Amino acid sequence: MKDLKYLQLFDAYGALLNEHRREVCELYYLCDLSLTEIAEQKGISKQSVSDTLAQSRRLLEGYEQKLHHSEIQQTKTHPQTHNQSSLKETTPNMPQRSSASSR
Repeated sequence: MKDLKYLQLFDAYGALLNEHRREVCELYYLCDLSLTEIAEQKGISKQSVSDTLAQSRRLLEGYEQKLHHSEIQQTKTHPQTHNQSSLKETTPNMPQRSSASSR
């Protein structure tokens, strides 16, 4: 699988890319085509595909730095991994009731 970070960023911000960049990213990240296969399909050079992917990565990272949508989504889907140690420090120790005494 291609770099998961960029796949997540593409999922979050792909709609902000222009049509050409979006299509190249879809073919690369979602269809798992090689640079050569994309170049043949799009009728462009392999170097152009590589440049387009590099530009798209920079744009996607820029969107993430400004909007933090992908980071927010990861926190929502995996809250137990986000600041777990700080939760332990701020959660008071509450006595636990046994199930027999609560009946």
